[in-house]
Amino acid sequence: MGFPVLLPSRRRGASSSMRAALAVLLLLAAAHALHRGKAYVWEKVCQEYRMLGKENFRTLTIIANSRKYSNGTFEEIGHLVREIISLAETCCTDGADPSCYDAGSTALSVKSCSADSPFPAHPGTAACCAHEGLERKLCLAALRHPPQPLPRYLQPSDKELCQAFREDPREFADRFLYEYSSSYSQAPLPVLLASTTTFLSMVSTCCISPAPTPCFLKEKLERKTLSLLTLTSNRICSRFSAYGKDKVSFSYLASLAQKAPSASFEDLLPLAQDAAEVSSQCCDSLAEDCMQKKLLEHTAKVCATLSAHDGRFVDCCTGKNLMENHFCILAMPPAPAPKLPEASEPTNKELCGKDGALHATRSLFELARRHPSLPDAVLAKLYDSSGKLREECCSTKDPSACLDSKVSAVGALAAHPVPPPPSATQIPTEAFPSLVTPTLCLQRKRMEAELVPLLEKASQLCEQYNKLPFLEFKKRLRESLGQAEPGASPAHLEQLLEQRAAFASTCCLPDAPPLLCASKVWPRPLLRPAGPEPWAAPRLFPPSR
Repeated sequence: MGFPVLLPSRRRGASSSMRAALAVLLLLAAAHALHRGKAYVWEKVCQEYRMLGKENFRTLTIIANSRKYSNGTFEEIGHLVREIISLAETCCTDGADPSCYDAGSTALSVKSCSADSPFPAHPGTAACCAHEGLERKLCLAALRHPPQPLPRYLQPSDKELCQAFREDPREFADRFLYEYSSSYSQAPLPVLLASTTTFLSMVSTCCISPAPTPCFLKEKLERKTLSLLTLTSNRICSRFSAYGKDKVSFSYLASLAQKAPSASFEDLLPLAQDAAEVSSQCCDSLAEDCMQKKLLEHTAKVCATLSAHDGRFVDCCTGKNLMENHFCILAMPPAPAPKLPEASEPTNKELCGKDGALHATRSLFELARRHPSLPDAVLAKLYDSSGKLREECCSTKDPSACLDSKVSAVGALAAHPVPPPPSATQIPTEAFPSLVTPTLCLQRKRMEAELVPLLEKASQLCEQYNKLPFLEFKKRLRESLGQAEPGASPAHLEQLLEQRAAFASTCCLPDAPPLLCASKVWPRPLLRPAGPEPWAAPRLFPPSR
């Protein structure tokens, strides 16, 4: 029927031949997904094509290119896949001229550079097309779309799945592979392969079963751990891709501090470093079980360390399925704000010493645990700014003078609880660049007066969102905005309401997409010269009017 034959065992005990087949598939995926130029090496591609067979080669080509061009359309991916398959079919036959593949790949690169190219668009294409020959091919092969902020794949009902499958099995499989792989493009390739192929196997089995409903229930139960692993690893690796290892470690440290504020820095830092190591080792790994094995080991460490600090960790960690336990911890909302003693601020000497990064991280940890609802996007900006501040000042002749003139209010906020913020009309958005660009040199007192209320405002927005039903949250937010800006027009208030509600519903969540939310916290226009901002992203804290 033209249905993909890449259907590994759906049972726990995969055969040795299946594991060997997966290893071969991963070799092909490395050529396409890691962008090392191997996709243009004729011998390698043809070897894989012959070993896999046309259908397996085609299936993995769909997955690899859907991951790579995650914002491309189904039609664009289809055009690219057909060209690659045609090239392999023509040039990988016995007796084919060795120059066949090079000539075909050159024609493919020329087509990619044409004004009416049917392939996925990319802003870097023009720069690649300025090159010639192999350099152009390698440049084009290295292009990759950024991941989708949120997965867009929505699984149809069982009835709808079977209807689409019966109408055209091949079209159904192709479209599913595209939609699922582009939605979860950051999941490790072995996880994505296993998830897509077992799903297609489930559909092909249950849609011809005399009892499809019990069949789907049974198969979905068997796939539950793999489904959770796909969702979770896509989140983990999206954050790793956006942040890098060090920043991921801080992000996870802050998240744990907000969920278990009674835990010490010494308890949480090793867990955060371990989580970053899992991401570093497994997000790009081709090992079949890397992510699942390492993630479950990490979950056991978190449960052993934090169950004594918060009963919610006990609840999450009592299940027999460690993958479900990890997902429960990941989705755990922040704890209520604790009453903690005043935290000490790092000295200038400590910040510029050999452990300066550690002292800065500890200071931000104290901020996070005292403000559990402060969103990750805000904390990540503070982390970046802290690093830039130390980099700029610690290499000067007088680091202390530099730090004193440009120091942020982070330490003050971490050490001292502050009263509720004043109205929005009293909080200028322009306080933000003082963190992002320390060269603006605001003095400590002014920065504390302006920045502290802004951070409190973000914290309170997310706290209300996490506590209240959404409609009640919007009702109170509307009332608050009306009180803050009594002279504003209804249209302007409604715009502010929708902007802040949209921010909260996306960025106050434990799995908030990092790049999307970073763009909503401190808008880039504030880093540029004053002037019209027709392209500005919605502001979290728009200036008063």
